[in-house]
Amino acid sequence: METRQWTLASRPTGEPTMENFELQSAELDDPEPGEVLVHTLYQSVDPYMRGRMRDAESYADPWEVGDPMRAAVVGEVVESAHSEFEQGDVVQAEEGLWAEHAVLDGDSLRPARTGAAPVSTALGVLGMPGVTGYWGILDVGSPQPGDTVVVSAAAGAVGSVVGQVAKLGGCDVVGIAGADEKLEWLTEELGFDAAINYKTENVHERLREETDGVDVYFDNVGGEVTDAVWDLLNVRARVVVCGQIALYNATEVPTGPRKLAKLIETRAKVEGVLVRDYGPEQWGEALQQLGEWVATGEVGYRENVVEGFENAPDAFLGLFEGVNIGKQVVKVGDAEYADI
Repeated sequence: METRQWTLASRPTGEPTMENFELQSAELDDPEPGEVLVHTLYQSVDPYMRGRMRDAESYADPWEVGDPMRAAVVGEVVESAHSEFEQGDVVQAEEGLWAEHAVLDGDSLRPARTGAAPVSTALGVLGMPGVTGYWGILDVGSPQPGDTVVVSAAAGAVGSVVGQVAKLGGCDVVGIAGADEKLEWLTEELGFDAAINYKTENVHERLREETDGVDVYFDNVGGEVTDAVWDLLNVRARVVVCGQIALYNATEVPTGPRKLAKLIETRAKVEGVLVRDYGPEQWGEALQQLGEWVATGEVGYRENVVEGFENAPDAFLGLFEGVNIGKQVVKVGDAEYADI
């Protein structure tokens, strides 16, 4: 069959543009034994994808120019040559393609189980971002009741989960985001104790007003926001480094004031979190608990759904403009075989 897919047309210098993407037609063969033909229903766009557009070593292999781009997807099975899947099953893949249809290794798929929540949440609160936030705060951040937890990019897919899990654990939570609408969502709906608009407020001064120092800082952005938090770290603070979106498009990494001396004073710990370090049992534990919290309303979420496969690059580029509240996903198609 013929399908459409987005490929990497060129490597960006600085912030990506539409010129770095190319929409192509591709011919798909029938699935071979162990493979599954998947019709994409929803596709994820995530900040980490910017790193895969570079020709540089990282925790994920870079995309080659001319190759299809990859993404987490939720789709329906059209044709299966794998014993565990049949036509109409709804599945998810962490390494799918930016494509309307794709032939994927059946062993890389798992059923998309989201309960009463929309299947698109398998790409957000009940998917990789949710698992990242869950284990990032609980395992690496190790919050204790009464701790002050500060989360940057708090209205994003990961940050919103982090703050709510910390609140459920008895912490005081302050979120940092870039729009008043986001601040209102964090405090009025998700239960954050306070929220700061880094675009219009002095983050350092507001944190001094709202806290007696920071016990856990969950860092999704880096840059000036992290600089503002750093001087307020308490003794034995934990800094969880999950993302650095403020620097992803930098052509040179800026060097500001040297900050490591603060770690001597506070004996604080700085540790990165990478969701691929957690195995199937830990993913299962996180998704089961998050699913229960979503079902009971103890964890809320939002999705910004961009309609149309042709708009996938725009949805990705929007991440760097901060337009989304919650998880940014692309609706690629409607189900033909799945009962959803």
